[in-house]
Amino acid sequence: MSEHIQGHIHSIESFGTVDGPGVRLVVFMQGCPMRCKYCHNPDTWEIGGGRRMTAGEILAEYERNKAFYANGGLTVTGGEPLLQIDFLLELFEMAKARGIHTCMDTSGITYRPEESAYNRKLDRLMEKTDLVMLDIKHTDSSAHRELTGHGNEGILAFARYLDQKHIPVWIRHVIVPGITDGEAEQRALGRLMAGLSNVKALDVLPYHTMGESKYREMGLAYPLAGVEALPAHKAKEARQNILAAYREEKQKRA
Repeated sequence: MSEHIQGHIHSIESFGTVDGPGVRLVVFMQGCPMRCKYCHNPDTWEIGGGRRMTAGEILAEYERNKAFYANGGLTVTGGEPLLQIDFLLELFEMAKARGIHTCMDTSGITYRPEESAYNRKLDRLMEKTDLVMLDIKHTDSSAHRELTGHGNEGILAFARYLDQKHIPVWIRHVIVPGITDGEAEQRALGRLMAGLSNVKALDVLPYHTMGESKYREMGLAYPLAGVEALPAHKAKEARQNILAAYREEKQKRA
């Protein structure tokens, strides 16, 4: 494959351990349409910024530490990686040609079922994708819009698309005090997961305030100022609520 596409890259982490199985090269793409109130990387929002790199340059970084990735692979996250689907397709096609495990961490916000040209590219990309880490912000569309600036209809359609394509999915969900810490919201997520046959794992993450300093540095008001970080045990309790609802719904559908 000839390389002619440059991706807009925010940063690269050489030894990531929380973005998919094993030790991984993690590529943070630049650009995101979402404005999640708890986002701790507002510096990734700008579209068209960042360092320009080719797929070959990224894979050269992978090769330098290849021995460490024997049980891991390559993860592309963001920002929102699917904003740069042409670059991502080239990167994953080249990676799979080298036998590299590929993972994408996405919100699914770019998915539109009616956009056939985009979806043909997405179909090709899924053929080269081993795992999708899907960030579900909120199951209720109006609450999702309040939290992120966007509704979630396309995101839920994307979850169904991944199921139809039999792509393994890890669900990621952040528990935010006053927003997603209610049992009703958590049980709704469990029921949603039960309707999908491809969910392999659930990561429930506690809200933290580590990104607040970035907002100050960028001259931005922090949307959740005054909201305290969620204790880790609360995230564990939320995960139990989600999984309980998941199991109950699975039993109803059996």
